Formats: sequence, structure tokens, C-alpha cells
Amino acid sequence: MSGSMNQQILLKNRPIGEPKESDFAVVETAIPELREAEILSRTIYLSLDPYMRGRMSDRESYATPIELGNVMGGSTVSQVVKSNHPQFSVGEFVVGYDGWQAYGISKGETLRKLDPNQVPLSYALGITGMPGMTAYFALLDVGKPKAGETVVVSAASGAVGSVVGQIAKIKGCRAVGIVGSDEKCDYVVNELGFDACINRKTQNLDSALKTACPNGIDIYVDHTAGAILDAVLQQINLKARIPLVGLISQYNAEKLPPGPNLLPLLVKRALIKGFLVGDYQERHAEFIQDVSQWLKAGKLKYKEDVVKGLEAAPNAFIGLLQGENFGKLIIQVGDDPTQQ
Repeated sequence: MSGSMNQQILLKNRPIGEPKESDFAVVETAIPELREAEILSRTIYLSLDPYMRGRMSDRESYATPIELGNVMGGSTVSQVVKSNHPQFSVGEFVVGYDGWQAYGISKGETLRKLDPNQVPLSYALGITGMPGMTAYFALLDVGKPKAGETVVVSAASGAVGSVVGQIAKIKGCRAVGIVGSDEKCDYVVNELGFDACINRKTQNLDSALKTACPNGIDIYVDHTAGAILDAVLQQINLKARIPLVGLISQYNAEKLPPGPNLLPLLVKRALIKGFLVGDYQERHAEFIQDVSQWLKAGKLKYKEDVVKGLEAAPNAFIGLLQGENFGKLIIQVGDDPTQQ
């Protein structure tokens, strides 16, 4: 591997408002020689996720910002190509956090081995990875759904929202999605089995929610905040629960928008709780067991939006924040030998 070059995408500028392609830099660097107990992995798939927008800013958040000039962070599925580590062998597949680059060096602490015979490798970045785990614990641990309740989820065709709605159905709830196109509405109702779906761009949220949720809203899994949260709050039931998973409406905001009227939270004694999937790592096995069984039984369906080539990542990420992707957005960086 000595002498090979590594393609990387760096954070060049901190975006003001929506990110631009000029905020990123594509470079090639030499792959350093491995030290003791290090692993060199070749990236096959890179996950693109909305939280990355927050990492590009130096605004205070739950995650440390990416330093200017550093490789953009991100979860990856890779194959070990060189190893000085006793627990990892050449040829093994791993999920880790190598970021936006073709090769990554690791000491192994953040790597988890993958069995390519269990599910497709790319699923480790979606339904059996962080997004699926977010959906599982946000709904089940914070939302605590009971059969017959109504669950609403924004960004319902995305990697997290699509799983939230399907698990809600498994638990006997009414599932209502909010998305940004008729095509996505059709998908979540006719493919994923949601009971209803609202196109936030063409329908009035207040009246559409009343129609879709005749018995009010018991759980709202929120990925957007902003206007959607405002509309949902007016129709929550007594002791509603709101897992707050994301703030997509604010990620590109140059200043924070006016907030929703929170009075219904008080009147309805509702619970709104911030959710970080990192708090649930010790329960990973429980999540994998359930989701693997649901996938095998056909109770969970999953859609990927795969874009080829690392150099396409900046443009694809910009589109992700504008809702252009359909399904879990993944960059295929290198060849997947399990798909030959």
C-alpha cells in the first residue's frame, strides 16, 4: 500500500446558511505507514446524514465541530487492507468512522466487524446502523408507544423516519408521515404501510393533521422542529411524548427562527425530550436482534439512495439538506466485493 494516494474531502470554509460546493476541498494525500496496533481500511460506503451540517459550524452543539482543513467526519463501511492489530485481519469488513476519504487509519476502538452474510454491507450505515438505532430507541424508549395510539413522524421517507413509522405499525399504532413530495407520500403509504401521509409543501399542515389524526397525536418523532412542530403541538393529546431527534429546519439558518408556541406542552403535560443515539450504544445487541428479525420476516422495508464516487459527496450532501434524496443517502466510494 506504500506510495498509494488517498482521496479526501476536507472542510474548507464554515458555511453561512446553506453549504456550497466551495465550502469543501477535494485533495489527494499519501497514505501514511501503519504504526503498531493500527488498521488501514479501504472505504466502500460513506453515510451522509443531516447532523453533519451542525459539525460544519462552530456554533455550540452536542458534537465537537470539524476543524477547518480536516477531513469531513462520517460513518463508513470498509474492508481491512492492512493490519498491525491482533483483532482485525486483512479482508474483514468493518463499520467505523473514517469520514469522507477513500482510506482510513484506525486503532480499532471505533470499529465493529460486519458479517456480509447477515444483511448487505451498506445496511450498517442505515437500518442496522445509527439511523435504524435512532428510530428504534427514540420511538420505543422515549415515545413508549401503546397499541391504538397515533404516531406522527417528520422526514418520514428518510433513513430514520421510515423505520419509525414501520415500528409504530408493528406495535399496533396509527402511523402518519410528513414528507416533501407526493412521490414520497405514495412510498410511505403504499410501500411502507403508513396509515396516512402529508405533503408539507402542498398541504395546509393544520387541516391535514386534523384529517390524518382524528384522535389527536400521542407521539411525534421530530426531525425538523420549526413550522411542523408548531402545527403538531396544537393537536397533541394529554401526556403526549415528543422525542426530539433533529432540527433540520434550523441547520442552514443564519439566525435561529422564531420558536413554536410551547403552551400546549404545559396544558397537555406533554413530554419533549432531546434524543442522542450515542446514549444507547450498550444496548446495540438488543436493537440488532429485533430489527434483524423484522427484516427477515418482511415487517421492515428499507430504501437506499446510492450515489457513486467520493467526489459527488458535497453536492449530494447539499441536496440532502434540501430533501432531494429518497431513502438513506449513501456514497459508494469503492467496490463492494460482496455485490459482484
